[in-house]
Amino acid sequence: MQIGAFEIREPVPELRKPHVIASLRPWVDAGSVGSLALARLERQFAAQDMGNLATPGRYFDFTRYRPMTYYVDGQRRMSIPNTILRSASGSKDYDFIFLHMLEPHAFAEEYIESIVELFKVFKVQRYCRLGGMYDAVPHTRPLLVMATADGEPIKGLKGAMPPRPRQQYQGPTSIMNQVGDKVTALGVENMSLMVRLPQYVQLEEDRTGAARLLSVMCELYNFLPPDLGVSRRGERQYERVTAEVERNPGVSALVQKLEQDYDARLESIAEEQPPLEGLPAGQQASLSPSIEEFLRSIGNEAPGGEPENEEP
Repeated sequence: MQIGAFEIREPVPELRKPHVIASLRPWVDAGSVGSLALARLERQFAAQDMGNLATPGRYFDFTRYRPMTYYVDGQRRMSIPNTILRSASGSKDYDFIFLHMLEPHAFAEEYIESIVELFKVFKVQRYCRLGGMYDAVPHTRPLLVMATADGEPIKGLKGAMPPRPRQQYQGPTSIMNQVGDKVTALGVENMSLMVRLPQYVQLEEDRTGAARLLSVMCELYNFLPPDLGVSRRGERQYERVTAEVERNPGVSALVQKLEQDYDARLESIAEEQPPLEGLPAGQQASLSPSIEEFLRSIGNEAPGGEPENEEP
């Protein structure tokens, strides 16, 4: 079955009021947190392949997204970068579509319209994009997850905080943000969960960041096993980071300043309003000049992240 540019496998699944859980690479997938969280959910729900772009080379430059070779029973195979759909049974009321999106290099409008067409055909009720950005936060404190629905902060969600108020952002962004705009116009709930990662760490696969996203998903849907939001591998990663930080007095001093700023920020919020269960919600205070100077030296925008003062 063809839906826009997508080839949907037969038999086409009959989905009940599906929720689309999506990740976008590489723009807002710092530490691959969105991709990792999505893959973990697929394993948890035994998701089945649903479809993909029929001709991905129309939208993606394969000198930038490289195909990968691998072997199965001694036979050489090739994996071609694509936008992939998988489906799974959810609760008694709705099912899931897991959507792995790639940033397009060409024909972006056509690509986006094909995604929106999928939402129409399957009568999608919610679009939730998972991702991560680098920010001035310490790895020694619970990572902050910023949660919005239809552009408004999600209140009362354990482990999540609403985005901090910012001046209106002007600058580079992702064309894929149009997906959210277009599905909102269709009446689909448009949700975003973005975890803030320590900018001085920048792991290729930040397992702690992915686990934080999953812990908030557990609270959001209230049916996932509680250990889904726990990553022993992530804990070991950050333990190694702590050991390295302790051997570097300059970075150790920076982390201490970030911890002080983090604690003061949350204390200030707690004085203004009752805290949420888990992490308090509210705005984040300005950083000290020394921290901002350090972060400027390592770059305000890291690979895989969006400018940190833009709320996607």
